[in-house]
Amino acid sequence: MSLEALAAKVRLVVFDVDGVMTNGQLILGPAGEELKVFHVRDGHGLVMLRQSGLAVAVITGRQSAVVAARMAELGIEFVYQGQRDKLVALDDLCQKLGVTPDEICYVGDDLPDLPVLQRVGLPATVADAHPLCLAAARWRSRAPGGAGAVRELCEFILKSQGLLAAEYARYGGRLE
Repeated sequence: MSLEALAAKVRLVVFDVDGVMTNGQLILGPAGEELKVFHVRDGHGLVMLRQSGLAVAVITGRQSAVVAARMAELGIEFVYQGQRDKLVALDDLCQKLGVTPDEICYVGDDLPDLPVLQRVGLPATVADAHPLCLAAARWRSRAPGGAGAVRELCEFILKSQGLLAAEYARYGGRLE
């Protein structure tokens, strides 16, 4: 099946955070506070997915108040943090949202993401992912994690579903 056909079936897009939504660096302040840098255009890509009717979720191995705050700001309801076994969270999402793994796109970048990448219909990764994740993925961004990779994927899925032109039109733009 073509990549576009796989993307056309997607009803839920699930993202890892560190290395996908961020560049993977952990910035710790003197009191142990954690800082992360998110790309604003990636955030708007997530908003466009939601506006177009697709479900969006996050599954991350780390626990972070910064992630909770950013996802709340973007209106992402399903946020699973501190997940050692990401398949448990994926199964919970399938049950809650009534989707099958074939209707899910998962974006990961490192070994803890590999079991999920191997289970979903559209496994995706960022340009600078671990070699095993690159091998497991059907879609790969041109940009590295934290530098527009999420937006690339969001627009690819929306275009494959015939929804991108409407999102561009919402802002007065046209799909070329």
